[in-house]
Amino acid sequence: MDFNTRNNDALLNRLKRIEGQVKGIQKMIENKKYCSDILIQITAARAALEKVGGIILEEHLKTCIKGAVEENREEKIDELINIMLKYMK
Repeated sequence: MDFNTRNNDALLNRLKRIEGQVKGIQKMIENKKYCSDILIQITAARAALEKVGGIILEEHLKTCIKGAVEENREEKIDELINIMLKYMK
């Protein structure tokens, strides 16, 4: 199933903010800002991206995987396990 959620607009807005954060980090590096300030901004961007990933993962669990479990489709359960292992790295 393709990605589809009622939160598409909210997710896209979050991603645009993250894009702005990354551009800000690039400017900080160009302007030779203090390393700890850059690292703090990287941490914030990473946390924001993790939040988006968590929302998408939750949606995947509620839609695709829920149906697969109800239908006892082993390959979808294996897919979930693989996704979780990759996502947690």
